[in-house]
Amino acid sequence: MKTLPFLLATLGLSACATLPAEKAPPATGPVTVKVIGLNDFHGNLEPIRRPIRVIQNDGTRHDIHAAGAAWLASAVNAVRATSEHSLAIAAGDLIGGSPLVSSIFLDEPAIGAMNRIGLDFNAVGNHEFDRGWQELRRMQQGGCEKHTMREPCAVENPFPGAQFGFLAANVITPDGSTLFPAYGVRRFDTAVGPLPVGVIGLTLKDTPTLVTPSGVEGLTFIDEAEAINRAVAELDAQGVRAIIVSVHQGLYTEVGYNDQSCGGVRGPLLDILAKVDPRVDLVISGHTHNAYICDFSAIDPSRTFLVTSAGYGGSMLTDITLSLDPASGDVIARSASNVVVQSTGTDRDGQTVAANPAFPQWQADAGVAAYVARYVEAARSESERPVGRIAGDGRKGGSTEETPLGNLIADAQLAETRSAGAQIAMMNNSGIRAALVAQADGTISYGDIYAVQPFGNTLVTKSFTGTQLLALLEQQFDGGGFVQTFSFSEGFALAYDMRRPEGSRVVSATLDGQPIDPARTYRVTMNSFLAAGGDSFTLFTEGTDTVTAPVDLDAMEAWLRAVDVRTLPPVGRVREITG
Repeated sequence: MKTLPFLLATLGLSACATLPAEKAPPATGPVTVKVIGLNDFHGNLEPIRRPIRVIQNDGTRHDIHAAGAAWLASAVNAVRATSEHSLAIAAGDLIGGSPLVSSIFLDEPAIGAMNRIGLDFNAVGNHEFDRGWQELRRMQQGGCEKHTMREPCAVENPFPGAQFGFLAANVITPDGSTLFPAYGVRRFDTAVGPLPVGVIGLTLKDTPTLVTPSGVEGLTFIDEAEAINRAVAELDAQGVRAIIVSVHQGLYTEVGYNDQSCGGVRGPLLDILAKVDPRVDLVISGHTHNAYICDFSAIDPSRTFLVTSAGYGGSMLTDITLSLDPASGDVIARSASNVVVQSTGTDRDGQTVAANPAFPQWQADAGVAAYVARYVEAARSESERPVGRIAGDGRKGGSTEETPLGNLIADAQLAETRSAGAQIAMMNNSGIRAALVAQADGTISYGDIYAVQPFGNTLVTKSFTGTQLLALLEQQFDGGGFVQTFSFSEGFALAYDMRRPEGSRVVSATLDGQPIDPARTYRVTMNSFLAAGGDSFTLFTEGTDTVTAPVDLDAMEAWLRAVDVRTLPPVGRVREITG
């Protein structure tokens, strides 16, 4: 007979044998969060027509065919696959200033493409307001309410809206609330519990000077740093220690797209960042269409965040790694690199161009490609419709560079509004969004001219005294906005000298060889954006006897059709005096 001690010992051994193994303590190492930074997509659903110029850190230059939503989707997915936790964040101008295939459908497909790419947040940019804030709300909420001349929901009915969050920390409505939330918080499930990451989103304070005023009527745009710091304090009070800012304002640098030295850094974002709360860990920026990664601690050691930008049009993304302390939730390390989204390109004959072997070529995501193809087909008949033929240089140029294309646009607008008494037409160079590239026989399609002027502005003719006109011309060179010269119609000539004091930089202004007479009245045509004071040209609003004409593209098409071949006019209407 077994003794009691033996039985107890046996039972004890048996109990030990069936107990589950002791769990290992949860990992206490850093938690990696991948952040995909995007900016200035501008509805580029298809690859950008011309190759982009990429400057490497050693100064080597490469021309690469890039962008396209389907290729961007594959690149984003590849970055996401490297970590269990990820966020995709855009820094504004997701929509607006878009190619025809997106813009003709009110940029609904740009939103749909980003839904499929898996964007998490978008900070509003100035171009989000191109069609007005009510239409922007429709982009978020969905539906088919009409706010513009174009019919919504032409392909998808109803339009579902964005499945990601718009953010607008510095855009205040009349009731004191923000137009969209100031920030969003994403909580990642980890072995030690949920870890929160906060994302603050905002546009540049000067947005009202860059869009048609009616599009932002009733809204107030407050100081960027003030809005950021207010949101940082709120997030910190909620226990959020990892904080990302996505701001539609940017920098310029003089180094390669992945050089983190901040070499030659300049731009309006610098003044904002100098006032930003040091608790910010990362700044995703945009607006300047530059590609850079700047370790801001090289400029201000108390602010250790990276500042990133991924160029233009989905041609790049920024692959960012944040390492979080699992106990505190603080960011303890960060790194970033810009990734070129090399896609496919074609030459003028439609033949595929070989990929640049110095960079990886992405494959198109099948689902996103099918979605884009649906819209491309819907836009094809209108896009391919011939509108005329041209001869000459149709390049775009910079904001202060006179080009034949700018002069052509001004001439077309003057011709369209002669019946309203127009004597001079002025076109803002910043509103010329693409080069005018003809086929081999010079043929231009509606899609071509749409790419040049995608905003659907009407033409407006107003009367100005000579004194008002001269003051308006001085606004090209004052401190109220960025310096840009207009493109002028034939018969008008301007000379300016930037060495002279502000307010007296116009050396001469003539119409048909005669100096502008302060006592005379002149009829001037401009687009509706300028007529409402856009681009900080507030003096356009002072004109009288207003007559409104058709949209700018109608004028362009009529001008091209008026002759068999329209030769782009020569330059020489604007002259800078430098010596």
